[in-house]
Amino acid sequence: MSKKVAVLITDLFEDIEYTDPAKNLEGAGHELVTIEKEAGNKVTGKQNDTTVTIDKGIDNVKPEQFDALLLPGGFSPDILRGDDRFVEFTKAFADAGKPIMAICHGPQLLINADVLKGRTVTGVKPIVPDLKNAGANFKDEEVVVCQGNLVTSRTPDDLPAFNRESLKVLEG
Repeated sequence: MSKKVAVLITDLFEDIEYTDPAKNLEGAGHELVTIEKEAGNKVTGKQNDTTVTIDKGIDNVKPEQFDALLLPGGFSPDILRGDDRFVEFTKAFADAGKPIMAICHGPQLLINADVLKGRTVTGVKPIVPDLKNAGANFKDEEVVVCQGNLVTSRTPDDLPAFNRESLKVLEG
């Protein structure tokens, strides 16, 4: 069954951490909707390989309109977590128990949403102290699935496992 997946993304996202999951999710029939400050904005990955035209502005969407949330890494999550609208949007998914898929620095939005206490996660090495300080149980593994609805991975090298487990969670 096809799911509607919100993607919180802004400039300096890690190109392949968006493009590879997007290709896999769309290939499985899921619909991705990119969300940033305003619809029509163009955001560019930190490798300058990918430009994404934003589908919806954060003020024009509600978490209830989506089945799942994708948080690509790079510097994008750090930028977005400075805006409470994106943090609250992320928190709503966690509070509702909806699937969340976060790779690399993606969990930074979950840290700011204060939803990681007691959850088991992974992430890129520089954010490990932040994950632990947020109350998460950190595992240094290619992919961690917690409670059947939170998928986290560390780096682009983990994308095959991240994509596989993300698809499984969306099937559930």
